Amino acid sequence: MMAEAGADGPRLAELLALGRRLWEELEASTEPSSGAPAVQDKVRQGLDALQRAAAMVTQLELFSENEELEEIASADLKFMLLPALLGALTLKQVDLSRRKEHLESAREHFLHFLKLCRNYGLGSFQLPSSTSSEEEARSSPAPRDPSQPNLVAMAMSRSAKIERYKQKKELENKLAAMSSSVESGTADEDQIREFYILQIQKWIGSSLEEIESIDQELVILKSRDAARQAPAGPRGPPRPARTPVKPFILTRDAAQARVFGAGYPGLPTMTVDDWYEQRRKQGIVSTPQRVPAGTSDEEMQKQQKETEEEEDDEEALRKARDWDDWKDTHPRGYGNRHNMG
Repeated sequence: MMAEAGADGPRLAELLALGRRLWEELEASTEPSSGAPAVQDKVRQGLDALQRAAAMVTQLELFSENEELEEIASADLKFMLLPALLGALTLKQVDLSRRKEHLESAREHFLHFLKLCRNYGLGSFQLPSSTSSEEEARSSPAPRDPSQPNLVAMAMSRSAKIERYKQKKELENKLAAMSSSVESGTADEDQIREFYILQIQKWIGSSLEEIESIDQELVILKSRDAARQAPAGPRGPPRPARTPVKPFILTRDAAQARVFGAGYPGLPTMTVDDWYEQRRKQGIVSTPQRVPAGTSDEEMQKQQKETEEEEDDEEALRKARDWDDWKDTHPRGYGNRHNMG
């Protein structure tokens, strides 16, 4: 196996190096939009290089479930990162119409990487389920009430995140101290082996975090799709159609109704009280506060006159106050420019 890897090694190593370099450039990119053509070109180039490298690794059978970590050549350890890099680049695709497909594909790549690491005893972690949390919840026979939080699971998840963060910082510090010697070719085989194992352990933490984020996004996408497909509910009871109103003569009281009714036999007559009662039954108007039916014309005119007198008194009072205010700000003789000497 090592001889075959050595024969095709340079080309395989070049593909891995190209894919990793493009991923690092995308991570450090200052492009304002991840959907920019230049960014997506790098994503496609990186995916193509890593997919070709992964196919070669499968053909060469570099990794097997029946071997131990010590049996893998130090130079071949870096190829274990291929599935994780494929998952990271897959997430950088921005085609919204295929977002769910990209999320599920990236999850499979990360899970493949974690299973490979678990098989070789690299890292101590709980392997995520083979299906996303969305599918797991759908197939669960007795789903938990979402209003009742699982405090134990939340505490364990928080503790795991804190521990992963500490390990990530420690690994980054160690890798930074060793990278110069490994890249310059001055490191011995033990240092190279340790360097690649540290890289793998760092990507284990990243893959676990990515799978958690993917599962959360898949749940959101499922809820959005369900809301779009749900039929629109009724917006309330339909308003009843109004009955067309036929022409009629509106009178103040029954006496006027008899008079106008005699002059216009073709038109029905209706008093104001009858009209309001009819409209109230139809739910169009409420019963207003009206003048009692027994009030005579003289009394109504008297009330109207009193109202007008009150309004006149208020107007007179306002004018008097305005005049007082004007005199306060304009002394006697203000504005008189004649006969000044």
